[in-house]
Formats: sequence, C-alpha cells, structure tokens
Amino acid sequence: MNKNVTRRTFLKTSAAAGAVGVIGTGGLFTSCSGGPRQGQDVRVPLREPGTYYVPELPDIAPDGIEIKAGIIGCGGRGSGAAFNFLNAANNVTITALGDAYLPAANRLAERLEERAGIIIPPEKRFSGLDAYRQVIDSGVDVIIEAVPPAFRPEIFRYAVEQGKHCFLEKPICVDAAGYRTVMVAARQAQARRLTVVTGTQRHHERSYVASFQQIVSGAIGEITGGVVYWNQGQLWTRPRQPGQSDFEFMVRDWVNWRWLSGDHIVEQHHHNIDVFTWFTGLRPVACVGNGSRHRRPSGDQFDNFSIDFEMENGIHLHSMCRQIPGMATNVSEFIQGTKGSWTSRGHVIHDLAGNEIWRYDEEADREIFTQFDPYTLEHVDMISSIRQNRGLEQATETAISNMAAIMGREAAYTGARVTWDAMVAADQNFMPADLSMTGRMDMSGFVVPTPGRDWG
Repeated sequence: MNKNVTRRTFLKTSAAAGAVGVIGTGGLFTSCSGGPRQGQDVRVPLREPGTYYVPELPDIAPDGIEIKAGIIGCGGRGSGAAFNFLNAANNVTITALGDAYLPAANRLAERLEERAGIIIPPEKRFSGLDAYRQVIDSGVDVIIEAVPPAFRPEIFRYAVEQGKHCFLEKPICVDAAGYRTVMVAARQAQARRLTVVTGTQRHHERSYVASFQQIVSGAIGEITGGVVYWNQGQLWTRPRQPGQSDFEFMVRDWVNWRWLSGDHIVEQHHHNIDVFTWFTGLRPVACVGNGSRHRRPSGDQFDNFSIDFEMENGIHLHSMCRQIPGMATNVSEFIQGTKGSWTSRGHVIHDLAGNEIWRYDEEADREIFTQFDPYTLEHVDMISSIRQNRGLEQATETAISNMAAIMGREAAYTGARVTWDAMVAADQNFMPADLSMTGRMDMSGFVVPTPGRDWG
C-alpha cells in the first residue's frame, strides 16, 4: 500500500469503486500526516467493526416505497423537521398534522402547500392533547414528533403499539417514569423491526461521524476522560398573555419549565453528553454536581450546571452548561485518551505532544457529497432504514445519554450523589396530575429547587 496516499485520494478512489457507503467518511486508515510516523504506536481499535453503527449518509435516501408521514407538534422544530423529511428522499409525503393548538397545524399546512405543493385537508389537521393519537391512526407510515419533551414517551409508546416508524426529537424523556416508558417501547420497536431515529443530529453530521470512526479505531488510544460544554446566552421566553390558561402559558413557554423540558441540561446539553456516551460506549454509574439560578426570567429551572460523572470503567466526564447572557460561550466536546485527544472544535486529533495528527477534511467530503445538513441527513438515514427494512433503533442509545443528563440535573438540584441504579428506578413523574388545557392548574409545585434543603 502507498503510505503517502492522501485522504482525498483515498475517498475519491473509494467512491469510484462504489465503496463509500461501506467505508464511510472517517478516513480510518490515513491522517493529515499521510500515515503513522516512525515510532508511533499502532492503533488498537476500541470496538470491533460490526459492533457499532455508522450511518452511510448518502445525499438522498434510495428510491423505494412511498412513505407517508404525520407531523405531531407543528411549531418551529416540527415545521423544520417536516421539510427535512421532504428533502431527504423522493416519493415521500406528509398526510396529517397534529398540535395542541389548531392554528399551529393550520400554519404548517399553509407552508406545506406554498413550498411543497402538499395539501393537508382540514379533516387531517388535528388539535388537542389527543391529536397525536389521531395523527397516528390516520393511516401514516411514520410519525415525526416534535412536541414539548414531557409528552414524548407516551406518544412513542402509542406509535410503536400501532406499528409506526418514528422520528423523535430529543430529549426523549424528562424524568425516570418517562425513561422507563421509552425503554420498554424501544424493545418493542426492535421486536417489530420498526425504525426509530432520534434528533441527536450529531450522529448524522459528517464531521462527527468521521471523528467517531477515528476514535473507535484507536486514534487516541484508550479513553481516559473528557469535558463537554453548552454555555450560551439566555434562550427565548414567552411572557404570559391576557386570557391564557395556566397550561397554555407554560406550553408556549415550555423551554423554561422543568416538567415540560427537563431543564436545559436535559433539553439542550443532552447533545454534548450524548457525544461522550456515543463515542465511548459508556454510561455513568454516579454523579455529583452544582447548579443555581441567577438571572432566568421565567419558569422554575436553573440557569447553570456543573456535573462530575463517574463512568462505568471509573473514568470521569465533566459536564458544564449555562444559559446566562453576557458570559463566555462554548458549545463543544473534548475527549482525552492514552495516546492523544480529540476536540469537536475543528474536529481535530492531537497526540500527547500536541502535534495535530488528524483533522476532518470537509473539502474532501464536498468532492463526494452535496448534503451536509445533519437535520436532513437524519431523515435520510431513517428513510433508508425503512425502505431497506433494517430496523434501525436509536431510542435506546438516546435514552441512556438522556438519563445521564437527568442524573446530572438531580445531583445539582439536591446536592446528593446520584447513582444510575437509583435514578432509573426512582418514583419520579413530572406530569401534572391536574393537566387542563383551559382551566387553572396547581402551580404551587413549580418552584426552583434549593440544593441541600430539597434533598430527601
């Protein structure tokens, strides 16, 4: 073999041979240095090929049977996912819409007609808390679900029961009860060979997939720890409007309420924690942490968390997230190994001396691919799995990283050391007992936790 072959040449040759789908875009056998330097250790794979999933990620899913989708949750993310789905393949369409509030479904119906020529008749636009059932029962093949996360486990359970393929936005649960519901439904989906793809879009982002392939091939050696961040300014809030019920106020401002979003460590920082659990294949056994609320203008959540996770093999992951305006920002992941380190900032690997030994080559990928939007590529993967009857099931993997985020939240809320075993068995269900779309709800329980005082 020519040891000086470049990654670009390698990928172009592979593409010409029709092998890109098998090899992927990771450049497993080359680095930006053209090969191993003298004295450099030979890689020892962390996992054997075939024991982990790497998506093929063509620009568009292969042609095949018509697939009819129903959208559940017609807000910004649901609307975006609808068009991601339509852009991911030929011979796919949307036939039903559902949202708690009919105007949202009507707005998406108008956009679908204007931009895609798809007409959703009024009788296929559903509203109310049972809109998800009506969409699922309307004759669709797949659901695209993007409601506030609190409702996701039950929607997933019912969709699998009815034999539907699923795209589920993340997070897929906000509490221990939801986690258990998701895990049972995921096992049932596996048994029925249903495809379930989740909105952890980094799993379908070419740079992350290439980095994942490098790490599992042993590029940084055995993993010894890492740090993950999502530090940014304040997210949006929606002040209460005259005439709104308690339910409508909170649902429209859902990202700030713990029972609806899980707090931002679960709703947002889950992405970064998920990268670490995905790359390492590890789950946490325990964690401790801190968090507080300084300037959040709405809801009952914290605005910062700092969590120390102890993983299954004894290594540690530090997790930091913050939503406070006017402070330093950082959304990234860093993983340390015995031979080097990887960072998502540029998707670069350094050896222990600080020398760059690999960098994701986007230019090379752009000679082969045209689609780089991970929000579309996750639908490419889903549709490919459905048409090839692969039974791809991502809910289980996503639920593990989701539960890690829940553990971190509870450690910060209470000040306790929280274990995986205790958390997955916990009697924790955030869904309000007096859920009412139009009347008053008991708001007394929606208070900001006080660490130490609220423990036990």
